[in-house]
Amino acid sequence: MKLKLIFLTVFLTFAQLTWAQVKFEAKVSKKKLGVNERLRVDFEMNKDGDNFTPPSFSGFTVVGGPNQSISNSWINGKRSYSKTFSYFLEPRGRGKFTIKQATIEIDGQTYKTLPVRVEVTGAVDKPKDGNNTDFVASENLHLVAEVSKANPYLNEAITVVYKLYVSPRISVSNWRELDSPKYSDFWSQAIDMKQLKIENGTYNGEPYRYVILRKTVLYPQKTGKLNIEPLTLTVSVDVPTKRRDIFGGRLYSTVNKTVAAGNRTINVKSLPLQGRPDDFSGAVGSFRFEVTTNKKELDATESLDAKVMVSGTGNLKLFDLPKLVVPNGLEQYEPQHNEKVRTNLTGMAGNISDTYTLVPQYKGKYPIPAVSFSYFDLKTESYRRITSDEIVINVKTGPDGGNTTVTPETEGTTGKKLVTQTGNQFRFLKLNANLRPTKSEHFFKSTAYWLSLTAPLLAIPLFLFFGKKREERVSDVRGNRVRKANKLARKYLSEAKKNLGNQKEFYIAMERALHNYLKAKLHIQTSEMSKDRIQRLLKEREVEDTVAIEFIALLESCEFARYTPSSTTAMQQDYDKASRVIAAIDR
Repeated sequence: MKLKLIFLTVFLTFAQLTWAQVKFEAKVSKKKLGVNERLRVDFEMNKDGDNFTPPSFSGFTVVGGPNQSISNSWINGKRSYSKTFSYFLEPRGRGKFTIKQATIEIDGQTYKTLPVRVEVTGAVDKPKDGNNTDFVASENLHLVAEVSKANPYLNEAITVVYKLYVSPRISVSNWRELDSPKYSDFWSQAIDMKQLKIENGTYNGEPYRYVILRKTVLYPQKTGKLNIEPLTLTVSVDVPTKRRDIFGGRLYSTVNKTVAAGNRTINVKSLPLQGRPDDFSGAVGSFRFEVTTNKKELDATESLDAKVMVSGTGNLKLFDLPKLVVPNGLEQYEPQHNEKVRTNLTGMAGNISDTYTLVPQYKGKYPIPAVSFSYFDLKTESYRRITSDEIVINVKTGPDGGNTTVTPETEGTTGKKLVTQTGNQFRFLKLNANLRPTKSEHFFKSTAYWLSLTAPLLAIPLFLFFGKKREERVSDVRGNRVRKANKLARKYLSEAKKNLGNQKEFYIAMERALHNYLKAKLHIQTSEMSKDRIQRLLKEREVEDTVAIEFIALLESCEFARYTPSSTTAMQQDYDKASRVIAAIDR
């Protein structure tokens, strides 16, 4: 009897210890998959913990997650608990990869999962089952990049329009950019999309709805075959199923689908060598050219403005204006460059100009020689030259420079002139000084004497007090960081604060401030600022997750607020949040 009691006690103790044992393990949906398939990774634990850290998932792109699920139940008086972090991954290429260890802290102890080996093979045939939600989403969702011209000239404008086609069989509830194209061989300008508009169209002869997501104008800067990288999106697609609810309505299943516009290649032609002018600076398009002055008659030492301007359509920001040459008798200052250029689907249009300030020194007539401007005309596919008219500046009064007209033959031949005395050259010298004697006063034992003697002694306690305060301020590392961070936030957000109340300008300024701050801190370009990349870089720099999430939320708020009404109170709240987030990141 005693033996049975001892055996039962040991068994119950062992069972209790087994039940209380912590389990933390990694599970994958499959250990062998095609490069066009997705992998699901679950990190399961039977007890709640803190500070969960996933692996880096090298060789894969995270397209979903982390999704968290908790199961807590009681069966026959026994508690069953389960917590799972799920990730959805897309392989970047073939090979054998390892899902490395994840870590978590439970009851003060750190637990790690075991590494899991996964093999990625070539693309596999996906099931063409009409009831398969992933297949239905693939067949009814398409992202297309439409290029306006496949064989442009160097520096000729082309347009890339990205359209998302959606079949009436499905619906899209949400989407976000997974990878933005980088136009490394192009000068690029994105056209502002004021709002997204759903339109009806056709795709492969079938009726579809589509929305234009992005319009970009490109000017190729190299000749030959150039690649336009694809735009990649992750889209939440609602696919109808065969199941119905209790009222007979069809139930929908949500699928996260990745779509890409595909690579596009264009063949850029070089500009012809035949007939190319020697002064050709790369202007391509259709232009007008003129040289004008704001006055043609003036007195010496007065100033006039001479403007060299090119207007029309073409690559206005990508070439230099011809220089203005003036006679020696006109003093010329560095020109002020001005651009009034707008960009639309046809390319850049407007005008660019250089304004020179000229000051004549002597009386006479000064001809400004004609200036030539050459460009490549896309309509005739030939070079054209425009020459301005000669402009004569008449200086009516001033020092005598010989009272002759300056010509190209006589320009630069003016010799030195004799200085003639007119009798008033020294009119600024004061001949009567009106000096007065000062009073004789002894400095010794005077009020000034005693003040100069005691002031340094009285200042010593003040120096000690302010020196101690300065040391305290210097040693206050955290306080200095806070002050520096707040100053930095005000610097970047000053433009946004000026536009409080003007919704569009405010959110454009705030988005620019957030991007400039990231460029300064993370050393990345605006074209590389995808939300996933920003979040990853902030995490690598040990920024708190809540702060990183708030930063991403601010970027999204800037995007959506351009197209939806917003109150001044909401703008003030977003401004305060941006100041707080920038300061928190900088600390």
